[in-house]
Amino acid sequence: MVEKKSTFETLAKSSFSPQEQLMPVSTKNHRFFIGLPKEISPYENRISLTPDAVAILVNNGHEVWIETKAGLGSKFSDKQYSDAGAKIVYSPQEVYKAEVILKIDPPSLDEIELMRSGQALISAIQLGHLQVETLEALLKKRITALAFEFIEDKVGGIPIIRAMSEIAGSSVMLIASEYLSTTNNGKGVILGGITGVPPTKVVIIGAGTVGEYAARAALGLGADVQIFDNHLYKLRRIKQLLSQQIYTSTIDTLTLSETLKTADVLIGALRAEKGRARQVVTEEMVTRMKADSIIIDISIDQGGCIETSEMTTLNAPVYKKHDVIHYCVPNVASRVSHTAATALSNIFTPTILRAAEEGGVEKMIFSHKGFMKGVYTFNGGLTNESLARKFGMKYKNIELLMAARF
Repeated sequence: MVEKKSTFETLAKSSFSPQEQLMPVSTKNHRFFIGLPKEISPYENRISLTPDAVAILVNNGHEVWIETKAGLGSKFSDKQYSDAGAKIVYSPQEVYKAEVILKIDPPSLDEIELMRSGQALISAIQLGHLQVETLEALLKKRITALAFEFIEDKVGGIPIIRAMSEIAGSSVMLIASEYLSTTNNGKGVILGGITGVPPTKVVIIGAGTVGEYAARAALGLGADVQIFDNHLYKLRRIKQLLSQQIYTSTIDTLTLSETLKTADVLIGALRAEKGRARQVVTEEMVTRMKADSIIIDISIDQGGCIETSEMTTLNAPVYKKHDVIHYCVPNVASRVSHTAATALSNIFTPTILRAAEEGGVEKMIFSHKGFMKGVYTFNGGLTNESLARKFGMKYKNIELLMAARF
């Protein structure tokens, strides 16, 4: 005879026994609505996605709207984008209806005014040029804003900075050559050296990607190259990458000051470690440099590493101070916008596809720490500690916000 279990006993076992936790399962990918506005700055020629990249996104079910003529600076026509499956729109008001806004320059106050609460913005932040009013407007609109120069990959690298740095490093020697020539009222010297003539002296501050590619170009031309950085492992690495015995040194004020007295070209390529680049070249050092020598401060987008640096544009890229030419354009890669746009697309396209697999931008933020590091405003709160210190604003730790979600 089978003994019947009491109703109470059955209920007790089902209610109080450990049960498996049911986790939500995504049934399909998120479909993005992406807007590519035309850059309002006349000196920014890059665009975030090429027509080929748009075609890939459209074929994966995403919708892309692009403002007319947005790609002309990178030599891409409206027809190319239309053929790739994008919708061409004819006003900023239309393109800013998108769920995700993908652009190069930080948004202006007028552009933020066109945005709505809950949108995601992926763009540069340009710390050296950022105004508190821009941050306040983003916070007021509750925009999820990501700075692409802070987004990291799985190994802690910053892929967009790496790509743009390779372009900038390869370009700086071409720029230096232009402004050393007589045609630009320079010293009238060739960048490099020829038989019987002492080579041009190039000093590079920063042994990162920009420094590496700048050194490659300078050495290829026959210049005398000296590299300074405070990280010994970077100095060792760059010597290995260049496969040459070149002069390297830590940043010692006395040594650097003496070296700059005879320099023809100074490249500032220090990356910011805590929000802003450290100024290691003082105004006094600049006053002792040779007349008509040139300074190219690539780190100007993060405040610059040279005290006399002031941000310039591609339209008016140089100025003279203490008889030294200064080139301080934050978007050097925009000089070769087609190449830069292709490099950006190679990074943004797989990132967008991965975010779609995760279920959207917010889920991508909280499931990928590298992507999370790009966030500086989220849900009406400032989540970047460096910006909070700079502007004296309240700061919310986004990792704590992540913990609060679960």
